[in-house]
Amino acid sequence: MSHTTRPPRPGERNGCEYFFVDDATFDRMVTRKQFIEWAKVFGHRYGTSRRQIRPAQRQGQDVLLDIDVQGHRQVRRQLPEAMSIFLLPPSFTELKRRLRRRHSDAPDVVRRRLETASREMGHWREYDYLIVNDELASAARALQAVVLAERSRRKRQSAAARAILKTFRGGSG
Repeated sequence: MSHTTRPPRPGERNGCEYFFVDDATFDRMVTRKQFIEWAKVFGHRYGTSRRQIRPAQRQGQDVLLDIDVQGHRQVRRQLPEAMSIFLLPPSFTELKRRLRRRHSDAPDVVRRRLETASREMGHWREYDYLIVNDELASAARALQAVVLAERSRRKRQSAAARAILKTFRGGSG
């Protein structure tokens, strides 16, 4: 869950969708290098706290960050082993329809979001995987497949493989 300086939208609660903080708190967190990544997006800042992800990493759990291109670059520098997925809308027209259908942003905000998306689309080559969010269930299955494949990489499974191999050496059968 990210920290943000933007005000909560209707129905959002602190500690559920985001940690909502004021600018001074966010500034202190940046100064203390408490974010693995942070960015200013549409006039507000968003950041992923190291404290949020460290326990999960230590326990070998998957950590999923919903971040933009600039956040991805910061994570890539700090955690080069991190796997990245670029989520694409099926088309510009469909993205525009989805943003308007939400009715949560003013028309000028929707316009800025579309302009940003147009710029960010050019960065898809910087990611390990691409998923087209054409239909939610299909995109979710693709995400699940990527995560399962990453969990099965030799590097991640080498300890288990060595332990199994030991059972073949001098074992009773």
